Amino acid sequence: MSIIPLLWTLWAGLTTLLLVLLIYRSNLTRYEEDQVFLEESSENHNQNNQALLKKVNRVTPLVKIVTVCTCVMTATILGFYVWDAVKQLYM
Repeated sequence: MSIIPLLWTLWAGLTTLLLVLLIYRSNLTRYEEDQVFLEESSENHNQNNQALLKKVNRVTPLVKIVTVCTCVMTATILGFYVWDAVKQLYM
């Protein structure tokens, strides 16, 4: 059995996970404004922004890790195909 179907399946799973994380992160900050409210009456708004910032900061490292894993898998698959092409060319 070839390892290529396993690599492609793993790559598809990682890419799907990356897309889900990116969509989730973009939906978190979809309706946020770039304003800072300094009034006491906007304390609730400030607390909501802090909670949202915690969520975004929790997701960001996961996005980076999955992005690196996806890039490594892409390079591995490309390397396997190049290695196979060179092997076929010289043998």
